[in-house]
Amino acid sequence: MSAPRKAETAIEAVNVGKRYFMRGLNQSPTLFGAFKDKVTRRKPPEFWALRNVDFSVPKGATFGVIGPNGSGKSSTLGLVAGTIRPTEGTMTTQGRISSLLELGAGFHTELTGRENIFLNASLLGIAREDIARRMDAILEFAGIGDFIDMPVKNYSSGMYVRLGFAVATEVDPDILLIDEVLAVGDINFQKKCLARIQQFQRRGKTLLFVSHDLGTVETFCDEVLLIEKGAMVDRGDPARVVHDYRERHFPDENIPDIEVDEHGTGDIRLQSLQMRNTAGQVTKWFVSGEALCIDIEYAANKRVEKPVIGVSFKHQAGQHMFGTNTQIKNIEIPYLEGSGIARLHIDKLPLRRGHYFLSIALHSWDHSVQYHRREDWYDFGVRSRDHSEGLVEIPLRFELL
Repeated sequence: MSAPRKAETAIEAVNVGKRYFMRGLNQSPTLFGAFKDKVTRRKPPEFWALRNVDFSVPKGATFGVIGPNGSGKSSTLGLVAGTIRPTEGTMTTQGRISSLLELGAGFHTELTGRENIFLNASLLGIAREDIARRMDAILEFAGIGDFIDMPVKNYSSGMYVRLGFAVATEVDPDILLIDEVLAVGDINFQKKCLARIQQFQRRGKTLLFVSHDLGTVETFCDEVLLIEKGAMVDRGDPARVVHDYRERHFPDENIPDIEVDEHGTGDIRLQSLQMRNTAGQVTKWFVSGEALCIDIEYAANKRVEKPVIGVSFKHQAGQHMFGTNTQIKNIEIPYLEGSGIARLHIDKLPLRRGHYFLSIALHSWDHSVQYHRREDWYDFGVRSRDHSEGLVEIPLRFELL
């Protein structure tokens, strides 16, 4: 049997660093002083926008770059695009790149929108007749009407982005680079952009984008790179990386923003809870379609007859996903006394990418007494292996008859 084929790499950064000289600082203000600096070879202070950055992006993956302002995110995209060169290390790409790194990048302000479409296409090596055939689709997506035949110096920032995004995605690149353009424009245009991104994902294109919209990053990316002060801080599963980043930098905004409740008589108490993945590891991060095992540790301070154990799952946005209990499942617990563990098995987790909250309840058979209830007390994250939409995974098969 032959070994599984390794995924091809679209982007690879090896020990990449980018240095700038901060000219004007600590330099002599006079002509004589400048001459003296030249003779003595006095160098201006240096600043490393990036240092020791390593990552690779497989073909067809969507890769996000996040971090605070000034961390080096845009420099990373500039290095991938080839608009800047690394001071050290190597950055290699495979395939044609189309980029939206800043508003109006590549536009000539004195030319009309239509003329800029042809200009951008020529810079990407696309024949004039090919872009002419795609002109109607570009104009329809941009939706700027008669402004297409006006000089782009008269465009608003939103019109820049509309036209730039339409051109960048219509020229059919292998790799699409996006830097914060989804933050500009009305909600309808943002939906069009996100739909176009999903279309690119289904077609197996490679996407690399920077965004401060962490929810979008978490939803659309297969992997996320966190950069702070020019250095790689973290890389991996979007739900985990985004959660940890939020927790450190935006603790007041961190998920959950859901009211947590705890009450009960205390005849039986929930002591602790552990979640385990398919490999049996204790974690808060799971994969859709794989196993989730929940160990619920309890302690009863007296003998309690016929108690019921209930669980429910809620999405971070507040939607109630599922709830059940041992009574509904026709499992009668004769009594509980002392301490022990109740184990819940989910063989194939049906939840898709996102953050979720688990509620646990211990109550009487007739529901008249709540022994201990923790509402939305335990949070966990789920990642998905594909880009199907929605909150749940529905097992299905496609068949052509």
